[in-house]
Amino acid sequence: MDKDNPNLMITLCVMKLPSWPLRKGSSLVKLLQIRWLGQISDGIFQSALASFVLFSPERQPNAVAAAGAFTVVLLPYSFVGPYAGIFLDRFSRQRIVQIANVIRAIVLVAIAILIRSGTTGILLTLFVLIAFGINRLILAGLSAGLPLLVSKEELVSANALAVTGGTIGVVIGGGIGIAIKNLLDHSNRTDLSDAFLIGAGALCYLLAAALTSRLKKNSIGPHEHETSPESRGWGEMAEGFKILRNHGDALRGIFATATQRSGLTALTLMALLVERNTFNAPDNPTAGLRGFGFALAVAGIGIGVGAFVSPFGVAKFGRHLWIRISMIGPIPFLIGVGIHPTEWLLLTAAFFAGGFGQCVKVTNDALVQSKIRDEYRGRIFAFYDVAVNGGIILGALAAALLLPTSGKSVLVTVLISAMYLFTAFVLLAKTNFSARSHSTI
Repeated sequence: MDKDNPNLMITLCVMKLPSWPLRKGSSLVKLLQIRWLGQISDGIFQSALASFVLFSPERQPNAVAAAGAFTVVLLPYSFVGPYAGIFLDRFSRQRIVQIANVIRAIVLVAIAILIRSGTTGILLTLFVLIAFGINRLILAGLSAGLPLLVSKEELVSANALAVTGGTIGVVIGGGIGIAIKNLLDHSNRTDLSDAFLIGAGALCYLLAAALTSRLKKNSIGPHEHETSPESRGWGEMAEGFKILRNHGDALRGIFATATQRSGLTALTLMALLVERNTFNAPDNPTAGLRGFGFALAVAGIGIGVGAFVSPFGVAKFGRHLWIRISMIGPIPFLIGVGIHPTEWLLLTAAFFAGGFGQCVKVTNDALVQSKIRDEYRGRIFAFYDVAVNGGIILGALAAALLLPTSGKSVLVTVLISAMYLFTAFVLLAKTNFSARSHSTI
């Protein structure tokens, strides 16, 4: 190689840069607008629900109660997910996303009416679970359709934009909701303010449904020749698992993502308890919640940074090695906060755990999308969601059993680190998880 040739060196450097897929008027831009607006609405909706104990894990006084809240919110979709995937592979995903947004808006109107009347029992719980379930259906449909709008080289960048923009959207929506709620609470009762916010969220969902009409009926799949009139629910879920077994690196990547999210959930509960009961006076929950909110914000910044650097990491190391690196990356910071729990170390661990976690997620999303044919992609992403939800629930329950009320625990951080190391070096061993593996197309 002629290292003295500047033109050659410039060409090689450019080849290493990731491809960013945003082009004015492209269908990807339309899809991102639908996703981001929906997730801003999610943030508004969730901020309105914050005063209801069941759906606000950060308000719980102990890990067991918080784990219960996570489980109630996430477990139902683990049963509905397989059937959602079948719909996504049978009917126009554009139509499903559009109709689901309309239904979600109607459900939010019902929730607003219930909250306005002061209802906080089983009926409200049922409607909120329906709203969360529809949200997962929409996100799975958009993820399944995304590969049809970009090239394989652009998948990592497109996922980074979609997933991270959505996460930031939830944070922005939450901030907007809290600000509006604080203004309204001065002149109205809390339940009226919450009902107003949820009504605003419903209007945003209707707008997202309107934006969906800008996509063509089959632009995000499935293609007509790929659809089938048959539907067997969990049977086809099992078939999707068999398909993944023929693409072992995609399956291993899904389990790695579920493992990463499991550890991140345990760390979240640990942060909740140390902020509430150790770093702040237990009888001053407001200060604890403020500290926990700040830790979540720092983790959110890490998520944004992780999504930004992932395309560059993949361009340099390849998807498979980058996922392994990202599993190992946060371990020193986890061990540090376990051994010497201080607020600064907690914030550092939150930043790197969130950042490397996002690296795993967006990179593996692209890996799965590139390996699976579109006719199966809907049920694969439904399985993906179920697996990740299961990992979150297991992480929450394990933390509930192991964390003391103070939240300080070397054992929990060591176990998370060991789980990440096992995933990186055993589950994702190079012989089974690489671009040259026989398990991929």
